[in-house]
Amino acid sequence: MNERGVAVLPPASSNPALVSSKGLKQRMNDGQVGLFATFALVMLVAVVVIGLVLGLSFRGEASKRGLAEGRAEALLMAQTAVGPVLDGRPLSNGLSPGEIADMNRLVVASIKSRHVLRLRLRDLAGNVVFSNDGSGLHQPANNDNRDEIAHAAAGTIVARLTTLDADNRTGPRGPAVVEVYLPLVAGLSGHRVGVLEVYLPYAPIRNDVNAGLSRLYRYLAVGLGVLYLLLFAISYVVGRRLRKQVKLTTYVGEHDVLTDLPNRTLFQKQAEAALRRARLEGQNTAIAIVDLDRFKEINDTLGHRNGDVLLAALSSVMRSHLPETSALARLGGDEFGFVFKVGSEVETALSEFREAIAAEVLISGIPLSIESSIGYSVSPDDGETLDELLPLAEIAMYAAKERHLGIARYGAEQNHYVASDLALMADLRLAIDNDELTLHYQPQISVVCGEVEAVEALVRWNHPIDGLIYPEQFIGLAEKTDLIDGLTDWVIRRALADAVQLQSNASELRIAVNVSARNLSRAGFASKVIRALENSGFAAERLILEVTETALMTDPVRAAQSFAELDGAAVQLSIDDFGVGQTSLSYLSSLPISELKIDRSFITDMRHDGSHAAIVRAIVDLGHNLGFRVVGEGVEDAAVFQELIGVGCDVAQGYHFARPMAIDELNSWLVRCKAPLLLR
Repeated sequence: MNERGVAVLPPASSNPALVSSKGLKQRMNDGQVGLFATFALVMLVAVVVIGLVLGLSFRGEASKRGLAEGRAEALLMAQTAVGPVLDGRPLSNGLSPGEIADMNRLVVASIKSRHVLRLRLRDLAGNVVFSNDGSGLHQPANNDNRDEIAHAAAGTIVARLTTLDADNRTGPRGPAVVEVYLPLVAGLSGHRVGVLEVYLPYAPIRNDVNAGLSRLYRYLAVGLGVLYLLLFAISYVVGRRLRKQVKLTTYVGEHDVLTDLPNRTLFQKQAEAALRRARLEGQNTAIAIVDLDRFKEINDTLGHRNGDVLLAALSSVMRSHLPETSALARLGGDEFGFVFKVGSEVETALSEFREAIAAEVLISGIPLSIESSIGYSVSPDDGETLDELLPLAEIAMYAAKERHLGIARYGAEQNHYVASDLALMADLRLAIDNDELTLHYQPQISVVCGEVEAVEALVRWNHPIDGLIYPEQFIGLAEKTDLIDGLTDWVIRRALADAVQLQSNASELRIAVNVSARNLSRAGFASKVIRALENSGFAAERLILEVTETALMTDPVRAAQSFAELDGAAVQLSIDDFGVGQTSLSYLSSLPISELKIDRSFITDMRHDGSHAAIVRAIVDLGHNLGFRVVGEGVEDAAVFQELIGVGCDVAQGYHFARPMAIDELNSWLVRCKAPLLLR
């Protein structure tokens, strides 16, 4: 327990939620390091595989290059050395003594310089007509080189890597050579006379190719190394940014952006951890919900921006009043939650907490003080899990708000705030925002002439799951919360917008809208109504605001102030359900009202209950004497209507004339139903 008497969660070192959070962070960091190391290893393997594939490809290209160099050297030899020696006769005729001598000199010089290891001349049929070492002389082509000789005789250069004397099955093999077969062209006619078979040493070619290949491998290794380092650096930088983004996303996903407090998701984790800890220690722990009273009024008056500033300031106040281990969170809108241990002075501690919230805060140069309602439930008395305790704390908060208690602990007697009602209120908030509501209108008929004088706007709710919901199911619940403000604002705006769609012959029709006692107690309510009238262009004298007699006496001082401001703008005011409340006649006569609406319970059975008929007559006389128009609602049949005519009532309303209907139906009804018909 702190110095204010509020005992809260244990320090961070013993708080299982925080400990588990630290452990989770450590595991996340370890996992990220392991994941990055795995990625780096996989990337290294990929780079090595790329290097091997490229190396093998380069080596294959090097072999092709060696063969190409061999073909080039052989072709050069044929064109510059061998071809000029021959006289152009087909080699099948043999060589002349001069040609043989020239060939021997050529071969001796070439072999001595190690440029050639063996040289043969073949005729086009493949028979050897000259051999520098005498091998194969006057022999035809064998199976090993028959195809190559045939291709060369046809004009194609053929080269292959082999060893000298590779066709010798029994003797030793010589060094590696490039064996080349190419067509031999001689004489002035430039026609093929035979085939040149030459064996060039491969070692010089291989050394040259390997030197180039070694340089290429070095460049490749350096390039792949740089690529790997570059990829590693990019991965590291991007990984760090991604990790930061993940942390930020996680933080934002668990915290309220405006106040930087934990949101409902994180609060659930922290609160459940606190409850588990308390169960192990055998302690009582409470879940509290704080709702700011009349925050919507401030938000609407000063604007949402100032409302946000106020929320942030109050969040700081609450956070400073409670240690961080109290798991303070913003649950949504103007609702907050926190966890605390139950001590002997819990009510005192919560009162001090509430007083801290009520301390003046300067917003845009305006000192503001806002009250709050706090409800709490206790574990294990009221429940053991957060799912059990949180709804009960919300029920207690609504009870504190309705009864103006400030603080309330959950009790079974509060169960009229059942879970289904809470869910219905949550749906209603969305319905207002999503425009799921609709208005039906019930005509009010002049008893004297039968004309339609006004229509009363009655709200209906097209629930996406439950279908059409009537006001009796949700108006009472909304009046216990700030939802009634948003609901009334929506009804007034929609009614004024619908008025534009009325038939031209109904352009002077008045529209009546019901308002709540909570609406009248709001300082800015009258101003909002007047602004709505100005924005719509609807004449103020055609708008009737109906408030029940009971609601009028809830806060008569503020109600009188709102009435005075509305009357100054020419808005008409009506007292609904008159006769069932306890309105002082002196207070009634002082109000700027223009209409009394007799409660339907007196109207429906006035033919059979003499006392009710007498009350109706008395209200009619009272209203007329005070200069009010008197409306009787609940007229179900012609007989009751005749009774109202008899007592001098001014306006009648009920199913006898029409049920509530949508604006399109109302227009059609106004065309069909003329005054004489309505009086029948």
